[in-house]
Amino acid sequence: MSTPSLTGTDSLQHIVRRWRTAMFVVFAACGFALAAWVSRTPSIRDGLHASTAEMGWLIFAIAGGAIFGLTSAGGLVGRFGARPVIRVALLTAAAGLAVIALGSALASFAVVLAGLIVFGLGFGTTDVSMNVAGAVNERALGRTVMPHFHATYSIGTLLGAGLGVLAQHLGLPVSLHLVLAAAIMVAAVVPALRLMPAGIGIATPGQPKLTRSERLAVWRDPRTLLIGLMVLGMGLAEGAAEDWLPLATVDGYGVTETMAAALFGVFVVTMTLGRLFGVLLIDRFGRVAMLRASALVAAIGLVVVIFGPTVTTAAIGIALWGLGTSLGLPVGMSAAADDPRTAAARVSAAATVGYAAFLFGPPVLAFVGEHVGLLNSFVVVLGLVIVAGLIAPAARPLTGSGTAPAVRTEQEPVSVS
Repeated sequence: MSTPSLTGTDSLQHIVRRWRTAMFVVFAACGFALAAWVSRTPSIRDGLHASTAEMGWLIFAIAGGAIFGLTSAGGLVGRFGARPVIRVALLTAAAGLAVIALGSALASFAVVLAGLIVFGLGFGTTDVSMNVAGAVNERALGRTVMPHFHATYSIGTLLGAGLGVLAQHLGLPVSLHLVLAAAIMVAAVVPALRLMPAGIGIATPGQPKLTRSERLAVWRDPRTLLIGLMVLGMGLAEGAAEDWLPLATVDGYGVTETMAAALFGVFVVTMTLGRLFGVLLIDRFGRVAMLRASALVAAIGLVVVIFGPTVTTAAIGIALWGLGTSLGLPVGMSAAADDPRTAAARVSAAATVGYAAFLFGPPVLAFVGEHVGLLNSFVVVLGLVIVAGLIAPAARPLTGSGTAPAVRTEQEPVSVS
């Protein structure tokens, strides 16, 4: 996989920093787009007169489209490079939002369902592509930066949710809101991608591209699968909070909906802070130590939330839960991309395994919660977080100690056109 070289009057570091800026925009745009949909689900449900089961099918439609995107993205990046794949995938996601808007305006369940499949396809494809590009950028910088990219995803989510709240407050129709969100995403991403070098993810000159059998062999690689399992555990910890934490605190602690929203805000804030400042600790102590520490902190937080006696202790547990969850996904994606030649295929495989948490996690927790209560259902999450901590050594860098080797400017030129 290529790294950028000196081009004209541009210095290497200037190219790499511009590339990093593009990645910040792409990650934030993904969070923003997802929040646009999530923030209006109550209005969409009411407009469609959809039952809980029908809303479950809509959520499954996103997941189904995303899984197809996750599994196909590695091959697309390897053939065309990350930049054009990200561009097309984000435009696809924007088109999905527009179709959802149309379905909302027509009060058509089928049109909304179709829009969500398209949105999920674009979202899943972007997810793998941007993580591959981010991991290569991390190597070019020679220091940890992936958690920062995922932090901007969280910030984008907050901005998207904020726009949703404002739209609801102003009485803006769902259709107009989603079209506006799609337009903002496209307006931000298309020019930003010009800052990203072409050819990221494609085999370097003289290096053969992966064959079909080599891409399939990635799925039999124990390290990649263990990284995927680790991402699954930490991803479920993140997804469980996003899906069920407000309702669990209402049912389990008897708080108001406003307080439940505030407690979820504690989770998002501490997770974002963990991603912003965790890079310093990763560079100092290494991936494995920080993943183990993160899993331990998340596990302690979950125990406090599940078994704590008061809302105050629950708030402390939620803060620890968010902090401990923050590094699992970004570090897992960095680890999957350690081998430059197979990075796209391995990120695709690890992401597919890991993101199964977002596909199967909500219904599993709902089923368990139906029998033992939502708070107690988090024991499932706790168990997988412990497993994630135990298998953290799988994320040890392939290139030796540290996070990523500094790029050598005389090798492997990439076009920045």
